Amino acid sequence: MFINATGFYVPKERVHNDYFFEVNGLTSEWIEQRTGIVTRSKAQRDENINTMSIDAIGNALPKLPYNISEIDLIISASYSPYDTVATAAHEAQREFGIEQAKAFYISSACSSFLNALEIVEGYFAIGKATKALILSADKNSAYQNESDPQAGHLWGDAAAAFFISKERMEETDKKIIDIHTEGLGHLGKSIEAVKLRPRDGGIMMPEGRDVFIQACTCMPKNVLYLLEKNGYTLDDLSYFIGHQANMRILMNIAKQLGLPEEKSLHNIEELGNTGSVSSALVYAQNEHNFRKGDLLAITVFGGGYSAGACLIKC
Repeated sequence: MFINATGFYVPKERVHNDYFFEVNGLTSEWIEQRTGIVTRSKAQRDENINTMSIDAIGNALPKLPYNISEIDLIISASYSPYDTVATAAHEAQREFGIEQAKAFYISSACSSFLNALEIVEGYFAIGKATKALILSADKNSAYQNESDPQAGHLWGDAAAAFFISKERMEETDKKIIDIHTEGLGHLGKSIEAVKLRPRDGGIMMPEGRDVFIQACTCMPKNVLYLLEKNGYTLDDLSYFIGHQANMRILMNIAKQLGLPEEKSLHNIEELGNTGSVSSALVYAQNEHNFRKGDLLAITVFGGGYSAGACLIKC
């Protein structure tokens, strides 16, 4: 599989930590020390994951080496849908006239993007698709409970679009070497650790400590598994992109793996936890800096629980 083009959309508004002192009593210093977040992106009232996904596609189109009508599979990957019937995948199909594509929505919390990648891999393998579009987006602010001192200050909004083909289309395409995902509902306090029940308090994270422990265990484990499986070592890794949930988690993983600071890419300090799009967004924002031969690892951990990783060769 090959990445042909990526695009992203990040709302312009930034909400500073200072805002939350009047809302939930947390100081800016407290939030930054424990999460690494200083500001977070916030979508406007008339924006949602459908509109943001369309904007992300628009950002990618100038770089796409074929007509978007050739796409035969569209997947919306999120946990904060605007419409659970007419999803972002269907709206993109209509907006851009992608008439021959299968279109659907999948969710596995913050692992959704990598699960979508694995689904694309499966469709390619059985010959039911050759070109795919993944739309990863979350509007956390639509479900955010700002008064919650445990998690109300964490969330950001954003979208990313990834165009994937079975065969290489151009020399500059990035090769997806391998993908691994896993459901982890049997671990720890998975079912109650992170939850989004729209009629019952919005996004909540009552078991943050358990999330921290599991994320710090699973994310590096999956990177090491894929490196070893594909004949690489940590020394071969050019860049590491972890799910942008908490800077302390990212620092813990970097320390475990012995990764120098310049190899770990992140945006959490400005955009907050953008959910299932976070790792895809970091990739798309930095893609112009990647050079031929670079090896990248993306690793994620989602509430529920779920996890996954992938290796990309530039």
